[in-house]
Amino acid sequence: VQLQASGGGLVQAGGSLRLSCAASRRTVSNNAMGWFRQAPGKEREFVAAISWRGSNTQYADSVKGRFTIFRDNAKNTVYLQMDSLKPEDAAVYYCAAARGSIGSSYRENYNYWGQGTQVTVSS
Repeated sequence: VQLQASGGGLVQAGGSLRLSCAASRRTVSNNAMGWFRQAPGKEREFVAAISWRGSNTQYADSVKGRFTIFRDNAKNTVYLQMDSLKPEDAAVYYCAAARGSIGSSYRENYNYWGQGTQVTVSS
C-alpha cells in the first residue's frame, strides 16, 4: 500500500488548510487511518484517527475543535481539515494506515506511512 499525502503549504495563523491522503489500493477502506505530525527536534505525535467506516474519530487534545478528519472510501482518500491554525501546528504531517479497523493514537498500530507534507504557519 502506498499513501500519498498532499495539501501542505504556508498559511497565516488563523487560516485553514486541507490535507489529503490518497491510498494506492482499495484495501485501506477496511482500515482505520490516522494523521501524525513531526516538528523539528520533536517526536512524531498523534493528531487524529478515523475508523474504517468513518463513524469513529479521535483527536489529540491540542487540535480538538480545530481539526476534522474524514474519509471517502470510494476515493480511497482520507482528509484532515485544519482550521484556526496556530504557529505550533507547523510540522511535517504524515498519514498512516492502521493494521485494524479501529483508530488508534499509537504509532505502533500503523504499518503503512505516507511521505509527509509540510505545513508552515506564520504568526
